[in-house]
Amino acid sequence: MKNKGFIGLGVMGSPIAGHISKAGYGVTVFNRTIEKSKLWHEEHGGKVALSPSELAEGCDMVFVCVGHDQDVEEIIQGRNGVLESMEPGGIIVDHTTTSSVLAKNMAVSSLKKGIFFIDAPVSGGEIGAKEGSLTIMAGGDEEAFNSSLQVLNLYSKYSKRMGDSGSGQLTKMVNQICIAGLIQALAEGMHFSEKAGLNTKEVIEVISRGAAQSWQMDNRWETMLADYYEHGFAVDWMRKDLGLCLAEANRNGALLPVSALVDQFYSEVQSMGGGRWDTSSLVRRLRRS
Repeated sequence: MKNKGFIGLGVMGSPIAGHISKAGYGVTVFNRTIEKSKLWHEEHGGKVALSPSELAEGCDMVFVCVGHDQDVEEIIQGRNGVLESMEPGGIIVDHTTTSSVLAKNMAVSSLKKGIFFIDAPVSGGEIGAKEGSLTIMAGGDEEAFNSSLQVLNLYSKYSKRMGDSGSGQLTKMVNQICIAGLIQALAEGMHFSEKAGLNTKEVIEVISRGAAQSWQMDNRWETMLADYYEHGFAVDWMRKDLGLCLAEANRNGALLPVSALVDQFYSEVQSMGGGRWDTSSLVRRLRRS
């Protein structure tokens, strides 16, 4: 059983890599901040690599979970990148949320080396990563995706190939578009409830059992009511994701008026010092009035 490589040990990557290790696979990790790699190694064992190229040596699969398009590009095909040392037939699974253009380009570059690149963004957040209950939406070669499922299933409740390269990222954009509107609607509903003098806890108890129910309502109403946002998916990251959605919409002609508006609302939250607050902090913007 060949080693698996994991690049990017943030709040998502670290627990995902942990699930792979706990399943009995040898895991080699790389993180730009070496201290994170050492801490992960102390808890889970495995090996620590000093570069993506070193990590990819002897690995049949490399998983990536970093921040931006340029990070993925550098890690995969930059100096000391994965493609410098990974053997033909290997599979790169990228869990980073990126543009579909980047995913397609990485697939082409990888295939020139005989390596398969799967764009596989996830939904479920830090909680899903820790519990191993993520949803994975993937794009790329069907056979390569099927080969990766045995590992993907270790930390996901559902994984599906959506089509060719870039399809996973496009599906993640749909996910973020839907979430943005839901959170804003929930924030407005709670704000209205408070202004109307209702018991908002009891309001949520009732409406969460009807058609208004959503994951955001079930998992965020309590912290929103408490005005607590030092957790979850950061506003900075949501704005990055919405930027990808809006850029793609400009290319394909989709109209996203609500997403564009919510993106501006998040910019206001950033100006309030809330770049690292959870996305549900939209309600704090309303409470200022």
